[in-house]
Amino acid sequence: MFDHSPLLTRRSFMAASAWTAAAFACGTGGLLAGCSGGGTQQSAAPEEPEPYVSPYNWDNLVWDGEKLAYYEDNQVRSRWGIDVSEHQGDAIDWVQVAAAGVQFVFARIGNRGATEGALGADEFFYQNAVRAHEAGLEVSAYFFSQALTEDEAREEAAFAIDNLRETEQAGVTFATVAYDHEAVEIEGARANNLSAEQFTANALAFCEAIKQAGYQPLIYGNQNDLLRLTAEARAAYPLWLAEYGVPSPTAPFDFALWQYTNAGDVAGIETPVDLNLWLEPK
Repeated sequence: MFDHSPLLTRRSFMAASAWTAAAFACGTGGLLAGCSGGGTQQSAAPEEPEPYVSPYNWDNLVWDGEKLAYYEDNQVRSRWGIDVSEHQGDAIDWVQVAAAGVQFVFARIGNRGATEGALGADEFFYQNAVRAHEAGLEVSAYFFSQALTEDEAREEAAFAIDNLRETEQAGVTFATVAYDHEAVEIEGARANNLSAEQFTANALAFCEAIKQAGYQPLIYGNQNDLLRLTAEARAAYPLWLAEYGVPSPTAPFDFALWQYTNAGDVAGIETPVDLNLWLEPK
């Protein structure tokens, strides 16, 4: 994924427009009631927002090859993990994966088709979740959404919950469940042009259904994706940031996980795999 500059939200646009109109009215000789100084005093410029400061000191990131850890007070304050889907095939050796130091895994539950919109389970979700659990890894899950509406997002959540419940019968416990909505490079993709408002509404609908089912929701995306959410939505649920090719994260908001590459090399997995850093909360 690639990061882009933040989009101008409807809220910020309306606020800027309102300030501009007020400033213009007070500058026409003070003819309107409520403008102080009889038109001789300029309206004060709006205050600049405080620059974002991360609660983490990224100088404390420590790289060991492709493996990443975050330290504070000489103590590790993070966990290292991967996320997998059927794209990694059915030959993952989870014992080797655990021996390589992987502590957690997100297994893809399934997805909604990008063109027709049908729901489908990941071919190896059950297998990956059960075997990762048996190898001693903490198991979480994610669903790849292509929802157009809140109702479709709730339908995806219900589909995910059914698959989670089935897998739990094999003894697996799921720590968190992530909502992953991305644009796809497929002709006729149905959900590539959602408005920021609809994208936010869908994410919240999915997460609320997941929360009501007893799981911790999470929202995944790159900077462009996550900045399309309202600030309230970003504060409502933990975020999982995808940002590659940088020595430390650059996102101007808090997040819980950092997916720092989609081309990792982990013993026991024959294909490239996503690598993630899970930070202790502040």
